[in-house]
Amino acid sequence: MALRGTNQEFGRPYNRRIVLESIRRFGPVARGDIARHVGLTVQTVSTIVRELEEQGYILSVREEPKGRGLPPTTLRINPEGGFAVGIHLTPLGIDAALINLSGDVVDSTHREAANPAPDDAFEAIGAMVAEMTARRVSGRVIGIGMALPGPFGVEPMSFVGSTTMAGWQEVPLRERLTAATGLPAFFENDMAAAAMGERLYGLGAKHSEYYYLYFGVGLGGAMLHEGSVLRGAWGNAGEIGHVPIVPGGELCPCGNRGCLERYISLDARSRWAGDDTSWLAEVAPVFRNAIAIIENLFDPETIVLGGLASPALLERLASSAEPLLNSVSARKDRTTSRILVAQGGQHAVLRGAAALAVSGVLSPRFGQIFTAKRQRDGDFLRGGDVAA
Repeated sequence: MALRGTNQEFGRPYNRRIVLESIRRFGPVARGDIARHVGLTVQTVSTIVRELEEQGYILSVREEPKGRGLPPTTLRINPEGGFAVGIHLTPLGIDAALINLSGDVVDSTHREAANPAPDDAFEAIGAMVAEMTARRVSGRVIGIGMALPGPFGVEPMSFVGSTTMAGWQEVPLRERLTAATGLPAFFENDMAAAAMGERLYGLGAKHSEYYYLYFGVGLGGAMLHEGSVLRGAWGNAGEIGHVPIVPGGELCPCGNRGCLERYISLDARSRWAGDDTSWLAEVAPVFRNAIAIIENLFDPETIVLGGLASPALLERLASSAEPLLNSVSARKDRTTSRILVAQGGQHAVLRGAAALAVSGVLSPRFGQIFTAKRQRDGDFLRGGDVAA
C-alpha cells in the first residue's frame, strides 16, 4: 500500500506523519528511498527528517563501508524516542499497554471491572497508566488513545445492551481521559482501533484492501481501503454485528431481531449452554452467510478475522465456514486465502489505540481537518475527536 505526500494546505503535518510511518515500515532506509515511497522530493524529506532527528523520534545509522567513498546514511525509528498508552475499555474490564514507537508492547496491565461506571473507570485508568510509566519509562510519553465499543451517536444502538458501555452516553471522553492521566487523549471504536493495529503491525501490513472482522464482546468490522479505514458519513461504517441475518431470530438490544452479533460474539458464546464444538456447529451457517455478505459488499483481498477470542477459537470458527459460499471473492487466481486469522489478539486493539495518540500528536492539524467535518455534520462522538 502506498503512502503519498501532499501539497495541500495541511500538507506539512501530514507529510511528517507519513515520512515517520515510511521509516517505521521500511527502515533502515535512505532518504532517497523514502522520497520514492511517499512521492515527495528528497529536499522535503530531508527537512522533515532533520526535524524528526532533532526531536529524537528517529536515528541515523551509517552503513559499514563496502568500497570507496562514504556509505549512505540510513534512518530507522528510535524505539525509545517516545511511548504511547493504549487503553481498551469493554464491559468485561479495562486493559492498558505501554507501546514504544516501534509498536512493541513494553508493559501491559488489566483490571477486572464488569460494566465499570465512568468515574470508576477513569480512576482505574489513571492508576494503571501511573504504574506502567513508573515501572518502565524513562523517556517521554506522547499521549494516550482509548478504544471502546461502538457504534457512536446512534440512539437505539449506542451504549445499549451487554456488548456496549451502558451508561456512558454524553461522557466527555477526551477531556476525562486527559484529566485522569495528564496526557493528550484520543479515542476510537474498538473495531477500527483493532483494524489500525493490524494494519500497522500485523497481517494488514501485507494488504491494502481487506476487511477486518472484529470478534469481541460484540461483533464489528472495518474495511481497509488503500491502508485507511473507511469511516462512513458518521464514522460507524462496518457495524456488521447489527446486520439482521436470521429472520425472526433473537431479539437484539438495538430493537431488531436476528442481528449477527447475537450469534457470533463473546457475548453470544457466553450465553450458549454447550461447549465450543456445539456452539460452532450451531453458528456455522450464519457465519458462512456473513462472509459472503462481506465479500459481495466490499470485494476485499481477504477477510482478516481477529479480536478478543483466542486464535485457536478463531481458527475453528474460520474452518467452520468451509466450504465457503460463492461470492465475488471466489476467484481461481487467488493467491491469498479468503479468510486469514490474526494472531495479535488484544494487543492489536491496544496498539491501534496507542497509534491514535502517536498520529494525533505528531500530525495534529491533519486530525483537526476531520474533526471540523464531524462538527459540521454533528458531533456524533459526544466527547471529543479521534485522530485521523
